[in-house]
Amino acid sequence: MDKLKAMSTFVAIVDQGSLSAAADKLDRSPAAVVRTLASLEQHLGVRLLNRSTRRIALTDEGREYLDHCRRILADIQTAEFQLDSRRADPAGKLTITAPVTFGRLHIAPLLNQWLKQNPAMSAELILLDRIVDVIEEGFDLALRIGHLADSSLVARQVGSTPYVLCASPELIEQRGLPSHPEQLSDWPTVGFTPAGEVWQFQVEGELWEQRIHPVVSANQIDTELAAARDGLGICRVLGYQAQEDFERGTLVPVLAEYNAPALPVQFVFPHSRLLSPRVRQFLDAVVGPLQERLSGMPGNEYQ
Repeated sequence: MDKLKAMSTFVAIVDQGSLSAAADKLDRSPAAVVRTLASLEQHLGVRLLNRSTRRIALTDEGREYLDHCRRILADIQTAEFQLDSRRADPAGKLTITAPVTFGRLHIAPLLNQWLKQNPAMSAELILLDRIVDVIEEGFDLALRIGHLADSSLVARQVGSTPYVLCASPELIEQRGLPSHPEQLSDWPTVGFTPAGEVWQFQVEGELWEQRIHPVVSANQIDTELAAARDGLGICRVLGYQAQEDFERGTLVPVLAEYNAPALPVQFVFPHSRLLSPRVRQFLDAVVGPLQERLSGMPGNEYQ
């Protein structure tokens, strides 16, 4: 029995949540995965997983063995990475995910420049406005905005971006500028459906929550911004999402001095022991330029 192959199969079954999903991940047949697991359990003399038609669950012995497997496989991968890092130029494929607008504005240009400088590399950039499972979905890196809740990941912060309020120049010309968040109860607003109808601010160092009454709500940022451009009301978005409108003058900032504390912008990846040289080199190349971009984003001047 190939013990390393068996360990990798066992870890894949646990990570993927089923034998069939592990087979897809490993590009093997389900029958081959079942045989490998059975051989491993027979070799160890213990049952690692309790299996039913609907789910699998680790036994106590399986949970203990899983920790050992992860550590052993990580040590092997680290040794291979250290040897690979002696290469003068990185080679292989880099897979990255990022929020749609942020990725288009900031990650794609930096990635394209890095690929020009490293012709032996290729990359796949997937732009999604949802939190992905970096390990399960097979990404090397994810760019996330917000506080990190997943303890299985390592974060490298590159800056921050606050929420900003913005409105069309025509609306401001009609109504003037509000001077305090409490005035928003009498203002037309544009809501973002997933965020609800309570906006947060910072007033004299304290959190201030203000309920709004949207004229229209949308579940897409682009739709929300379009409604604000059309003068339907004030909208609340992250600074980078309003950047192009601010630069064109199609939207203007409102109540900027009351912006809530900024959210961290960070790259996240599986535990640092598994970080490959190509990922390290990409991070080293883009973190500095990305920090410069973030420092000039709307709203940061008030943080």
